[in-house]
Amino acid sequence: MLFFGIVYTVEGFCQAKVGVVWQPLTYYLKEVQGWDTVQIAASLAVLDVPWVVKPVYGIVSDFLPLFGYRRRSYLLLSSAAAIVAFLFTAQTLAPAAIVSALLLTSIAMAAASTVCGALLVENGQRYGASAAFVNQQWLWFNVALMVASLIGGQLIEWLSPAGAFHASVVLAAVAPVAVLASTVALVYESRAPMNTEALRQALRGFLGTFRSRTLWWVAAFLFLYYFSPGFGTPLYFYMTDDLHFSQGMIGLLSSASAGGWIAGGWLYRYLPGRMSTRALLNVSILAGTLSTLAYLGMVNIPSAVVVWTFTGVANMIANVATLTLAANHCPPRSEGFAFAALMSVINIATPLHDTIGAYLYEHLFHKELAPLIVVSAACTALIFPLVPLLGRAVEKK
Repeated sequence: MLFFGIVYTVEGFCQAKVGVVWQPLTYYLKEVQGWDTVQIAASLAVLDVPWVVKPVYGIVSDFLPLFGYRRRSYLLLSSAAAIVAFLFTAQTLAPAAIVSALLLTSIAMAAASTVCGALLVENGQRYGASAAFVNQQWLWFNVALMVASLIGGQLIEWLSPAGAFHASVVLAAVAPVAVLASTVALVYESRAPMNTEALRQALRGFLGTFRSRTLWWVAAFLFLYYFSPGFGTPLYFYMTDDLHFSQGMIGLLSSASAGGWIAGGWLYRYLPGRMSTRALLNVSILAGTLSTLAYLGMVNIPSAVVVWTFTGVANMIANVATLTLAANHCPPRSEGFAFAALMSVINIATPLHDTIGAYLYEHLFHKELAPLIVVSAACTALIFPLVPLLGRAVEKK
């Protein structure tokens, strides 16, 4: 539990698309480079590619031990690479170079996340603690996100756009040191032999992933839940240009959302014993639909805090419910690949929904946010019919 708390705290703080770097980067591209919503969303979508191909890292970790270990060595290597890549990012201000350098950080962090996910599945199934581990993951991820959002907003208030961006990247470079230390101190792993029988077991687990109907249904649910047209970048422009929120206030709202995720994590601890998986998924879809529509009422700072917090609660319940289900059904000896494949479904949907939402905002809705919000909420609500099918698949399993 301590190890997962440390690793996902670092991940939440450092990820370029959500952590301490995100707001200073977006502000720099908007104010200094003059980019619009589509340019920002589309250009930064490349940072999601390493997260989309996480199954590749999973296959490598499952099949090929490094220095005798399937997990430990890869965690050390990827964390060290993340530190170097962030320090390299701090040396440039050209947009193309920034995106390229941050792509390297995304590759390193996605690899570390994949290996940590494999450890989560292995130990979750061994000790019957998948829900506790997933909840721990997202709880501390959002604790870090809350802190990162506050710091990112304040850096913009204190420094120039370029200075705020570079300072955020340097902070992100320091955090992975904690992963290096915790891997050495807390990860106990038996040496994995590299022989024919070990490869045969890994291959059986790999093929078993594709035969699991439950995993296919979970993948479909995850994709549809996260694919609804997004309005993250348009919302940032709306808050900056129309509502005239300060950058510090925008950082505070991101922190409020993370606080909602944390509250959702505490709430989820009491739900599984009282509600079926089907009921939990229905509740999460309803909450996601309502929380999206709530953005229509965001007209000032108090209403914005309420909306962002409620959205965080809804998203946390949906995440933990589905990912716990996924973790419990990953085949043995293919934990890295199977869990990473399901995470990749989310990572495919996220850049698509961001870019599509930004395009609709600019070209179809003529920079009106309200129609985009309604469309996004409607797409989320359309997932309701999938829940009974997912429930039956789980019951058969």
